[in-house]
Amino acid sequence: MKHIEIFTAGCPVCEPVVKLVKETAGKQNSIVVFDIMKQYDDKGCLEKLQQYGIRHLPAVAVNGQLLDCCRGSGVTKEALLAVGIVEE
Repeated sequence: MKHIEIFTAGCPVCEPVVKLVKETAGKQNSIVVFDIMKQYDDKGCLEKLQQYGIRHLPAVAVNGQLLDCCRGSGVTKEALLAVGIVEE
């Protein structure tokens, strides 16, 4: 089982990524969505953004590691599969 963290601004650009991750990950993985627009007072969310070095959204971390695609071009299905998230 993978622990997946999705960082989003709850916007139309981020929502397709949330959907992609949830569809790709299936039910066997743990998924937490951090919507920074709803949780901006939550210091834990802000700390995680800093910890992972997230500079733009959406972003995805798996088992405590920010995906390489989130450091530059964006989230892709290939990047999710590359870290062992398996389709059902």
